[in-house]
Amino acid sequence: MVRIVFTALLATSVVAQAQSAQPAQPAQSTQSVQAVRIQGPAPRIDGRLTESVWRSASVITDLTQREPDEGAPAIERTEVRIAYDDDALYVGAQMYSKDPSAIVSLVTRRDREGSSERIVISLDTYRDRRTAVTFAVTPAGVRLEAYHSSDEEHDTDDGYDPVWDASARIDSLGWTAEMRIPFTQLRFSPSDSQEWGVNVARLVPARNEASYWILVRRNETGWSSRMGALTGIRGIRPSRRIEVIPYVAANSRFQQVDDSADPFQHRTENAARAGGDLKMGLGPNLTLDVTLNPDFGQVEADPATVNLSAFEEFFDERRPFFSEGADLLDGRGLFHSRRIGAPPAGDANADFAERRDDATILGAAKLSGRLSSGLSLAALTAVTDRERVRTFDAASRQFGHAIVAPRTAFAAAAAQQEFGEDASTVAGMLTLVRRDVRAGTPLADLLPRAASSGIIDGRRRWAGGKYDVNAWMGFTRVSGDSAAILRQQRSSRRYWQRVDATHARVDPTRREINGTFAGVGHSKMGGKHWLWDVDYGHETPGFEPNDMGAFGTVDNRRLSAELEWRETQPSPWYRSYEIELGVENGWSYHWLLRNREGSLSANIVLPNYWRINTDYGRSMRAFSDRLTRGGPVMGTPRAHGGSFELQNRDGARDQWGVEARADRSENGGWESSVELGLATRIGDRWELSLDPEWQRERDTRQYVATEGNGRPETYGNRYVFAAVDLTEISARIRANFTFTRNLTLETYAEPFAASGRFHSYGELLRPREQALLYYGTAGTTIARNADGSHTVSDAAGSFEIEPEDFNERSFRSNAVLRWEWRPGSTMYLVWQQDREADSFAGTASLSDLQRSVSAPGNNFFAIKVSYWTALK
Repeated sequence: MVRIVFTALLATSVVAQAQSAQPAQPAQSTQSVQAVRIQGPAPRIDGRLTESVWRSASVITDLTQREPDEGAPAIERTEVRIAYDDDALYVGAQMYSKDPSAIVSLVTRRDREGSSERIVISLDTYRDRRTAVTFAVTPAGVRLEAYHSSDEEHDTDDGYDPVWDASARIDSLGWTAEMRIPFTQLRFSPSDSQEWGVNVARLVPARNEASYWILVRRNETGWSSRMGALTGIRGIRPSRRIEVIPYVAANSRFQQVDDSADPFQHRTENAARAGGDLKMGLGPNLTLDVTLNPDFGQVEADPATVNLSAFEEFFDERRPFFSEGADLLDGRGLFHSRRIGAPPAGDANADFAERRDDATILGAAKLSGRLSSGLSLAALTAVTDRERVRTFDAASRQFGHAIVAPRTAFAAAAAQQEFGEDASTVAGMLTLVRRDVRAGTPLADLLPRAASSGIIDGRRRWAGGKYDVNAWMGFTRVSGDSAAILRQQRSSRRYWQRVDATHARVDPTRREINGTFAGVGHSKMGGKHWLWDVDYGHETPGFEPNDMGAFGTVDNRRLSAELEWRETQPSPWYRSYEIELGVENGWSYHWLLRNREGSLSANIVLPNYWRINTDYGRSMRAFSDRLTRGGPVMGTPRAHGGSFELQNRDGARDQWGVEARADRSENGGWESSVELGLATRIGDRWELSLDPEWQRERDTRQYVATEGNGRPETYGNRYVFAAVDLTEISARIRANFTFTRNLTLETYAEPFAASGRFHSYGELLRPREQALLYYGTAGTTIARNADGSHTVSDAAGSFEIEPEDFNERSFRSNAVLRWEWRPGSTMYLVWQQDREADSFAGTASLSDLQRSVSAPGNNFFAIKVSYWTALK
């Protein structure tokens, strides 16, 4: 594989040289603007352009449309001026409007622009033509900001939250805006004379207008690589900034007591805590972030789901400390920050035990930055505490304790070097997990003691970034006591205990497991019509990244290709469209065919900016070495399905969308779903949305159990399956009110109901087939018992199938009052609810959704106050 990777990289250099005779797509603008140094007092950030500096500064004007009429002058005039002093960069902007009463100016919380008009300034402060930071403000003075980790306008880290100021006013000419961006919030090289990249945009969603100073056309790639030059900034130095944000918090939990014998259930629990964050500049280019005893009580809960598979579900990171600036640590799945502070994996093994929802994060630190040489760095380390819970034995009436999570250290470090004029990159990353587990303890039998992983990833770009080829290879190593490693061998990610496995065998004495993964891909990402992408990747059977990363399965090979035709020039029938043809084959590492499928999709933007997205896919018969969960290989059916989605334009004040999907398989399985999206604004301050979803499906090959006394064809075991009829109904409801741009109330509620009815039980007839021997035929009998279980009998004996039917409902909600009472300092008042109930009968319905609100559960109230201060 090493030979393949480096041969691919060498081949791209040859291709790039061959294309040098062809004209490359222009990637850099020759336009420039000069910032003027402020003489005298700094402008007052009040949205009024009354200071003399705004009359003397150079002006950016003559913006060009990308939407609706690409290449035409902006519909209305915009003037932007830039100034600076020793401490900050200042931006003054005048947005002219023929009808100021039509300006959409919604009062929302920070980083939520809605359908408001806005002025945007984007800066490439390193002038590396790859990364950028963007600042924007609406006519209501709402601030927005984002970090661009790549040379792409819409590839943004919205967790970027610098401390800066802006103000805006509507007047008889249109509206004006002022921004003050402290240099302490920017990273740049320590040169006496600075040259930064800059672009300016004016976005007017009400008329679907997007106009730019430096136009990046619809069929072009790049963002910071195409910026104009901001010159004239002299005599400033990167600050050795230190920002400190201590916090105090208190909370109360009011919960339902459903078992009076449980001594750990209390109707009320109170707690208080303190902690803080530190941000410090290390030289001009690096930033150190430290958090001690972090609190994430104001973070929205994960959505409710029903998971009948053998594989783990992964949820997005919502905690600001871990989500901000983590793009370099992606590592193709080797780093998943939700592993840090995850729920304890251990079991107290007692009649009653205290509850621990998460492992306590004692502290975490993050280092990030970019050197003048083009080398980007990122590192993160965290320590979670040993979690000890009290236990109670009902028979002896004795209290005890159990350790359900070990003290654990996590570390990840990454570096990426840019080279070439098209910002090609080579990157590497390492991760490390260490757990303090003692040999012979339950946790040592459950969890590996150490885990590590690494990757080298290269990307060669040419022709102005239009083409690229990428290749990567990496490793994982996991070690620990033999019982923990045995669990890894038998886990759903590999099932080495399979009776017909030939490539791997379970070794109960093994104390470590090693694996590798690698891949190569080639893409055409820009151009008038044709785009494509071809990718190959694999993971060996011993590949195990999940102590720090996020992989559902390993032991895979994948080969996929996508070919796209797009049209970006409008016609009377459309504004743009894309048609994409895709094919994908998947195998086990030792070439067992797991899937072979093709798809055709189309995305159309209509003249009124409504969008239509539709797709159709078809998969062929293949095999699965996972359906029997450790048993023999089983056949999988042909299937086909498609979806249709329609939504109105993005900039509309009231937005709606509908998506419907249907799938069918040859063995009788099917799935149907409908999802709606509705959002509206009442006045300038209310924001309401409703996203209901309904889904029904029948899975005719749902694994139930493995039983003995089976037929010789299935190696003496019975691999029992059933058809299950699943119904899920949910709704995500949001209601937000903005008192001022710094004081908001946000509410979220998710009622959820799901049911499953199991029937048509049977066992695998033969390996490598999908047919079942249904119970009640061929000399077998099945009887339903009073408790919902089933008894199956044949000539070899009988066995019980436990009750499987379920009906679950839950209600999760939170309300957060957020007040930024001074720049960077915030107070939160939080109310959270978590309710749930279940039964063994019935199909989920709208009445279950209504009853979820009254299900038993817990109420959680919290207050958190943080204070931001900066030291030079």
